[in-house]
Amino acid sequence: MRPWQRMRRNWWGYLFVSPWVILYLIFGVYPLVLSFFLTFFNYSFVNPENQTFVGIGNWIRGISDPLFWKSIGNIVLNQALFISLKNGIGLIIASLLFRVRFGGRFFRTIYFLPVITSTVVLMTIGDNLFSPGGPLQRLLIDAGIMQTPLFWKSEETLPMLIIALINTWKWFGISMVILLAGMYGVDQRLFEAAAVDGASGWQMFRYITLPLLRPQLFFLLVVDVINGLQMFGEVFSIGFSVYGGSNNQALTPVLYLYATAFDRSNIGYASTLGLLLAYIIAALTIMQFRLVPSDQA
Repeated sequence: MRPWQRMRRNWWGYLFVSPWVILYLIFGVYPLVLSFFLTFFNYSFVNPENQTFVGIGNWIRGISDPLFWKSIGNIVLNQALFISLKNGIGLIIASLLFRVRFGGRFFRTIYFLPVITSTVVLMTIGDNLFSPGGPLQRLLIDAGIMQTPLFWKSEETLPMLIIALINTWKWFGISMVILLAGMYGVDQRLFEAAAVDGASGWQMFRYITLPLLRPQLFFLLVVDVINGLQMFGEVFSIGFSVYGGSNNQALTPVLYLYATAFDRSNIGYASTLGLLLAYIIAALTIMQFRLVPSDQA
């Protein structure tokens, strides 16, 4: 049967999927094509009549832009700590909850509450906790660990590390739920056989549980890398400017893209930065799938 005959025969199916296709074309394909088109122009929405064709000038500028690569470096620092803590804490709590026989639902709910709490709320709480006059610094000063309050927002590396700690508090519940579901999917006969052979609890965790959780850990790694490179609200809501502070110490790629588009009114260059970021995310995702064997992904 020819394609047009199949379409005519199943017209009602195409009718039902058409709203999604139309919305995807309007809000997905069209903005992507328009963004790619704008990368070849110096375009400002304030003075659209003054646009000039620059060819690949925006691409060359973006690849050699030190601020863009500084924002990537900030995210690498942030995600190195965030991914390790988030998935490590989630794995530990999931392992403990897996052995709980009473009150498991209560504890899962408590640990998952930060996930459904507003990012702005948690960032505000975290900002107050880590502030120079906050309880954490006062505790460290009283214990003699610190001599004077530390204004961490002005430091070079501390902002991204502090944001990583607050983000860990918010998102470790996702890792906990996914890893706990993976543990419930492990065949319990494996543990019984290992116990008969005299394996300890740590040996069963290391040689049975952890290897069988590789698909879940791989999924969490891929999602964390993608979400990390798109960080915006956390930095903005904790009190930094659109340039991530006076020394760009908290600048992220999306924050820089936002500043370029709406503060500098350079839509063409902002579109270039957005597509560069998309290419980096795609390259890292493909690299992760290539490095991990297909039977573990």
